[in-house]
Amino acid sequence: MISTHGYVAAQPPLGAPDTGGQVVFVLELSRKLAQLGCRVDIWTRRFEGQPEMEAVDEHVNIVRVPCGGPDFISKEHLHTFIPEWVENAHRLMVKHGWSYYFINSHYWDAGLAGESLAAVLNVPHVHTPHSLGSWKQRQMEDAAPDERDKLEKQFNFAIRRKNEQRIFESCALVIATTPPQADLIAKDYGIGPEKIRMIPPGYDDNRFFPVSEPTRRTLRHEMGYSGPVVASIGRLARNKGFDLLVRAFAIVAGRMPEARLRLAVGMRSSDPGDADLLRELEELIATHGLGERTQVTTSLPDEQMADYYRAADVFVLSSRYEPFGMTAVEALACGTPTVVTTRGGLYRALDFGVHALYTDTEDIEEFGIAMLQALKYQRLRTRLHQQGSQRVRALFTWSGIAQQLVRAVEDRMAPSLAEDETATSGAAPGFGGEL
Repeated sequence: MISTHGYVAAQPPLGAPDTGGQVVFVLELSRKLAQLGCRVDIWTRRFEGQPEMEAVDEHVNIVRVPCGGPDFISKEHLHTFIPEWVENAHRLMVKHGWSYYFINSHYWDAGLAGESLAAVLNVPHVHTPHSLGSWKQRQMEDAAPDERDKLEKQFNFAIRRKNEQRIFESCALVIATTPPQADLIAKDYGIGPEKIRMIPPGYDDNRFFPVSEPTRRTLRHEMGYSGPVVASIGRLARNKGFDLLVRAFAIVAGRMPEARLRLAVGMRSSDPGDADLLRELEELIATHGLGERTQVTTSLPDEQMADYYRAADVFVLSSRYEPFGMTAVEALACGTPTVVTTRGGLYRALDFGVHALYTDTEDIEEFGIAMLQALKYQRLRTRLHQQGSQRVRALFTWSGIAQQLVRAVEDRMAPSLAEDETATSGAAPGFGGEL
């Protein structure tokens, strides 16, 4: 695995810059691949005095390689230093005599690294983009059409799209995480369907599951909850749409005065222009007179996440754009009635009114009414509680995701892997053994 940006660690500081869903994705997928008999190394960038190596578990290790100096570098600007990272990584591989059957890179900065290393090592390169530059550019420019030059300067869309095109064309397999993303990889980048596989992110079904109503009431009491509670969680970034959620919740509060809003947000974002978002959010809450009904806290420790979902009456994914929406999957898994944005891919896997409710989060009235419906109607809430958790358990457990990845690579790479095994003495015995 290659995931170069952010704080990749066995116990990652979720909510730190560039450290969230993708880091969880890589760690959980690696653990499940190990349970299938693989050995997995997660290669990332070394900075801020981090150790060179760290064990995740018996068969999964993190290997950190320096580039670009000792300080944090955001994902929008890391690409400049990837050639240095690749050189240092290859030297370390040669030093230890390490070899791999395939490389799975994550996001376009790591895709550049994966492309180079796969060529040097003569192994297949599987790329998981997580999000697409073409899609993010359209979403952001549609939301702020007068700021195109500013957005280009901040996010390097032209450089990103050019490199994504090269990565998609050169790699052996592209893993889309949602059906819309698969469609856009084909449409925007001209990649043939034979090279694209749709494999969604997963969740840990040993942590996220429904509990009984008495247990839920106990959790609410411990958290000091009273009245209907709407909750959301995520990195404090403009694309997460917390300002849209506050505005929509004002509609809820006008009709249901006892309702409360709880936001657990990572206070640091690496996205340029996001530094003032907390102040803006607090001002928006005050403008709508929601100060006594809204609580904003920092990101939660990972061990508290499941109970945070369970204690809420409704969980909301409010993003302006969202490649997938892992927090919504976790909330659904916990049996919490959930409202998700239509400006992302997850809603296409869910039936409206059966598994979840979904809404255009830019339409504030529609957004507010969706939350009201989820809070107000008990029969609807019961159905969402039961069917939502069953749906995500059927589609999104990490064990199933790992099996899908192995199957996709085997299907795509079987001839080259067979040739490689014939030509290489002492190699590991394929996917059934160690990788």
